[in-house]
Amino acid sequence: MNKSQTQPPTDTWITATWQEYIQIIEDPIYEKAKSYYHNGKFRIEMSPVGNTHASDHAFVIGVVALFAATKNIMLNGLDNGAYEKTEYLAAQPDASYYIGENADVIPWETFIIDLGIYPPPTLVIEVADASLADDKGEKRLLYEAMNVSEYWIVDVQNVEIIAFAIAKVGSQRINQSQVLPGLAISLLEEALQRTRQTNQGQVYPWLFQEFQT
Repeated sequence: MNKSQTQPPTDTWITATWQEYIQIIEDPIYEKAKSYYHNGKFRIEMSPVGNTHASDHAFVIGVVALFAATKNIMLNGLDNGAYEKTEYLAAQPDASYYIGENADVIPWETFIIDLGIYPPPTLVIEVADASLADDKGEKRLLYEAMNVSEYWIVDVQNVEIIAFAIAKVGSQRINQSQVLPGLAISLLEEALQRTRQTNQGQVYPWLFQEFQT
């Protein structure tokens, strides 16, 4: 990376050392940006996002919380939570969750979650509008390296949810969540599609009834 370039381009991966990455993201201009680092490259994503991304982001967070409450699943979620393993990787997924026995593993006052100390999140979700190729590619490899258990991509344009189970050999497409047992990905997609026809407040009651069956 050219060290004289004080403001690198956003929404693309740039080769850099860990030290160069840290120096760049500490610039106040990136205070509200999301940043990722993996395999000697970093990516910066600037806010704000559009209505479609923001709406699907809010909705999927609500859906996960509703399902966990209905099924009495222990869960703690983070909106744009920050994760880091020094010299190795960093990520700020749109949403992430610690589920089951790890629900309370992160101390309340934690700022950046050090993956050298704490376990990775159980579930990671990225909402993809213009970033779909990256979310299916480089970020998928990043979350494999983080050893998360499950990774979802919310495809805003195609109104689709692409879900992967992650194991030591890589990631595999799934139709049923393994970390939220009983949750069908097709049901999530149907709920997402309904938000294109009506407001979220009308979709949640329908979804709640589906979760109870």
